[in-house]
Amino acid sequence: MILKRVSMIVVCAVLLTLVLTACSLGGAASTGPNQVHMDNTSFVQSSVTIKKGESITLVSDTLIGHTIANGTWKDGASQPAQEPGAPRVDNIAIGGNSSGEIGPFNTAGTFKLYCTIHSGMNLTVIVH
Repeated sequence: MILKRVSMIVVCAVLLTLVLTACSLGGAASTGPNQVHMDNTSFVQSSVTIKKGESITLVSDTLIGHTIANGTWKDGASQPAQEPGAPRVDNIAIGGNSSGEIGPFNTAGTFKLYCTIHSGMNLTVIVH
């Protein structure tokens, strides 16, 4: 009887450990180089510098989704625009707690991306 209880406790402890480990690994995908994290309404960093030919990985760290496009917010108004040499980013949806890759950026320069949903949510990509 005692052996059964000890076995059950060990099994429960192992299962609990597995569940907690799985939960800590959940959430936004965070693979790939050149990550830019997003919270509810902003990019965690306002710019990222990469090498020519590389891509960026946008990571949504919350349940709030984002729609990313070429352009910027200026004085509360969206300014869609694609700079020469920028990859076309046409309303790419990145759901909550997920990620998406943009690029490659094959031309050196400075490129603007923004979330079309959240006013003021701008990202500058600097490519060397």
